[in-house]
Amino acid sequence: MLAQKLRPDDIQPAQKITHVQRRIYMDHNGSTPTHPAAVTAMMPFLVSAFGNPSSGHWASDPAKSAVEKARASVARLIGAQPGEIVITSGATEANNLAIKGCLPKPLGNHIITSAIEHDAVLKTVRAVKLKGVRVTFVPVDDYGIVDPEAVRRAITEQTTLISIMLANNEIGTVQPVAEVADIAREYGITVHTDAAQAIGKIPVNIDSLGVDLLSIAGHKFGAPNGVGSLFIRKGTRLSPLLHGGGHEGGRRAGTESALLAAGLGAAAEQAAKKDNTRVRALRDYFWNFLSQTFGKKVILNGHPKNRVPNTLNVSFPGKIGAEILATMPHVAATTGSACHAGCIDMSHVLIAMGKSTENGLGTIRFSLGDGNTREEVDEVVASIAKAIA
Repeated sequence: MLAQKLRPDDIQPAQKITHVQRRIYMDHNGSTPTHPAAVTAMMPFLVSAFGNPSSGHWASDPAKSAVEKARASVARLIGAQPGEIVITSGATEANNLAIKGCLPKPLGNHIITSAIEHDAVLKTVRAVKLKGVRVTFVPVDDYGIVDPEAVRRAITEQTTLISIMLANNEIGTVQPVAEVADIAREYGITVHTDAAQAIGKIPVNIDSLGVDLLSIAGHKFGAPNGVGSLFIRKGTRLSPLLHGGGHEGGRRAGTESALLAAGLGAAAEQAAKKDNTRVRALRDYFWNFLSQTFGKKVILNGHPKNRVPNTLNVSFPGKIGAEILATMPHVAATTGSACHAGCIDMSHVLIAMGKSTENGLGTIRFSLGDGNTREEVDEVVASIAKAIA
């Protein structure tokens, strides 16, 4: 049953919200709480297991075991082999390694990507563009979805890499990566996907997707900040970004952090068992309550069904999302705009989707997690109504 319809006029300044002010976290796409299992797995490496994983003596054994166990756990999570997993500092490094590591190629230097990628991809391809690599940005539709045939039309004899994200970080829309990979296979082109926002939310399997490279951010599914991985399909050749020792099979130099790897592996094991049914139901309850309360004064961004189960991106036309959030500092959420030098700019994702400035600037992204409740949703809706009133 939906919550009772709430009108802005119903919210009075002296309501309970003003004195409760409990903190509400709805930015799980930004970062998730570290899972207790990850904390437990990391504790020995904060206390006594300090050895270098590559030293080859008794003090290094626990650290080496933790790194290899993490590699195996991440591999199982996505249906890969442990040897295909390189542990990185996060998805940003993984994206850089995937894109820059593919270049240069003797047959050509042309990359295809989408207009709504995370900056970790967009800024990387722009960086290689400055070095002479051609880049094509394929558009998206009103829902923020790439047309695989648009990717096909962008392919040339020089195309080296296609990089299309699996799930968008702002609107949650899931992309047809498997269809893109099928097309790429016809031309023998390497395919990369940034899966940072998909792991732990939807099933991810590298064979079903057909990709050659897949980036993972640990802090999006219960691992600590600062660790992630890149899946590199066997036979895919990449040049390393970091040069030094022969760590990670020669693909990433630098002593591995057993501490962070242990957290990543434990979080991956939990993500493999995760059921998002309750989070999806809460997300839908949230949207229905907003829709009931504000009617046509609130707009859903992204595909109504084909998106990750925790993400709700909405716009309040004629309003400023940052100003709404400023009235409820106890709520952790993000806007669809960014403030630079006193000027508010629309998100590049919303621009690519063709959203108007009136709608785009009034955008807020709520990304839910296991700890969120209906009571919190009710309180947030009430706070929004109060802010708009």
